[in-house]
Amino acid sequence: MNQIIYLLRHGETEFNTQGRYQGVLDSSLTDVGIDQVRQNANVLKSLIGNPHEWKVVSSPLGRALKSTEIICDAIGYDVNKVEQDNRLTEVDVGHWAGLTTREIEKSWPSLFKNSDVYNWYFNAPNGESYDAVVNRLTHWLESIQQEQNIIAVSHGLTGRILRGIYAGLEKENALKLEVAQDVFFKLSNKTIHRISIDFDDFY
Repeated sequence: MNQIIYLLRHGETEFNTQGRYQGVLDSSLTDVGIDQVRQNANVLKSLIGNPHEWKVVSSPLGRALKSTEIICDAIGYDVNKVEQDNRLTEVDVGHWAGLTTREIEKSWPSLFKNSDVYNWYFNAPNGESYDAVVNRLTHWLESIQQEQNIIAVSHGLTGRILRGIYAGLEKENALKLEVAQDVFFKLSNKTIHRISIDFDDFY
């Protein structure tokens, strides 16, 4: 079985525009975010063929569910058949949720030491560890092994780590992967293809 996973991130949110880390908090999609999802969904529609041959799974967070709703409308999939899976939820940044980098650095300056722009999230008080995220995403990938066609809607940091696991990347390389909201990814045969509105057909 040649499994295909299309992995999408939710569209831009109000917190994104303010530079605030969301974690498991939520904020509404912006108009730009809604357009991003629609554009991605229209490209996705051209790739998947019959939508009824696919399983759609979403993070249960509001911004992901709203994005999933837009995607389902575009591809002709019954949104009531969408499965919500907590394992696709964004990385929990604990006490840092809702704060900007400047606010975090001001209140927890010592937690930025011995860290870098890619892995500091995992220093958050009461937050989730990298290994914990890897564990839940590995379990998710294992749980869908018998599903041939999957469309998954998740988040920026979680999507990075998921692609890293899939491609067998080390942590430092996984955390540097792209998180743009106007692209999505095809995961198949341990290979990851980047897809955007102006993509070239790679079949």
